[in-house]
Amino acid sequence: MMGVPPLRILLYGLGPIGLGIADIVLQRGYEVVGAVDSDPAKAGRPLRDLLPAAPANLAVVPAIADMRDAGIDVVIHSTQSHLQAVLPQLLPLLGAGWNVISTCEELSFPWSAHPQDAARLDAAARTHGARVLGTGVNPGFIMDLLPVILTMPCREVTGITVTRVVDAGRRRLPLQRKVGAGLTAEEFAAGVAAGRIAHVGLPESAAMIAAALGWAPQAIEESIAPVIGSDGAVRGLHQVCRSGSIVLDLTMAIGMDDPRDEIRIAGAPPVHAVIAGGVQGDLATCAIVANTIPRLPAAAPGLLTALDLPPGVARSPRVPSV
Repeated sequence: MMGVPPLRILLYGLGPIGLGIADIVLQRGYEVVGAVDSDPAKAGRPLRDLLPAAPANLAVVPAIADMRDAGIDVVIHSTQSHLQAVLPQLLPLLGAGWNVISTCEELSFPWSAHPQDAARLDAAARTHGARVLGTGVNPGFIMDLLPVILTMPCREVTGITVTRVVDAGRRRLPLQRKVGAGLTAEEFAAGVAAGRIAHVGLPESAAMIAAALGWAPQAIEESIAPVIGSDGAVRGLHQVCRSGSIVLDLTMAIGMDDPRDEIRIAGAPPVHAVIAGGVQGDLATCAIVANTIPRLPAAAPGLLTALDLPPGVARSPRVPSV
């Protein structure tokens, strides 16, 4: 009996996360048939310069218009965090009938904050028989999907509080910059005001939880404060999002001594779960995207969220010994 051909993957965005996903994609046996990145330092180079396991005959191209028709099954999109910035990138992909998994945080549940853009993406995907999904570790799992799953044993739920504490010193440099590590308090405040300093996605997570539980949408409030070290410099941020009885509390700072992911569900019965040390976000985002690939093509066309797909699992090519 003939085997099923591997899914053909296009890589769109070759930053640290995009390349991390690509590494798993190749390990899983998918066929990488193209790579797009507008960075002049990457465009035109052999993909193997950036990804040693990549096919030898592929070069990075600067735009989708430069792609040859390679019968693409899934596009792995990893460029920016804000939906309006990536909308011009996503629409042509859907117009070509290609399925898309994106790490864009605001795409994880855009129906609340960006209803018009969400409707436009949904219509484009349905028209061309494609699927588009925003996912990752946060948003996409730790502070939204996982709390929703943990309500399964509850007869009723009256509130959800998720606390995530991340030692940013163990994360990639771009993330450390995004949380303001190393700035003065004044520079931090200016960065928050300009929208440069923040974790993107907490409102999307709150809206996703509310939708999953069938709760009416509530006003969303966010606060961002610096975490100050003993030397007076900013170590990171403390960001809280509140929406009715949903509280999402995120600290990302260098040198945190109690990193963890903690979920408290008020209900009958109550649920309290702690992941000691917390889930390593960069590695987890790459794995979540890769683990989503085989489930996406079977879903109904349209704009999807993590709530729309069955639970994924890590299909390791190595079977652990017992």
